[in-house]
Amino acid sequence: MRDAINYGTGDIKTVSLIITYTLSKALAISPLEIMKMPATMVMDLLALHKIVEDIKAKEMQKQSDKMK
Repeated sequence: MRDAINYGTGDIKTVSLIITYTLSKALAISPLEIMKMPATMVMDLLALHKIVEDIKAKEMQKQSDKMK
């Protein structure tokens, strides 16, 4: 599972579990709710989560650069 997270490799079961965990944490909902969602919605929400996290990381980097 660690390799799947670090290197993006793994079987479909492992990847599905990682996606479920990630969205569950990001949306603060039960993993069972994620499993009930259509796959397209899950993938859209995961893509949106990535965009939001990228924006947060860029803002943190800006603030860090200002403090140097």
